Amino acid sequence: MNTIQITQAAQALYRAHGGRAEAEAAAKVRENEEKGDTAEAETWRAIQAAIRQGRGPLQA
Repeated sequence: MNTIQITQAAQALYRAHGGRAEAEAAAKVRENEEKGDTAEAETWRAIQAAIRQGRGPLQA
């Protein structure tokens, strides 16, 4: 996936899951790591990072 596709996937996941989107992406990372699909796990890590970046910093 290229950067634009990752951003689009992150936005779609956030629209679908709201505040749970990052956790959903993390679950996909774990699921793919358990299957041994490291390339797909890396894609989901990138999506997770894009969600985190789009959300902005957490407030204390």
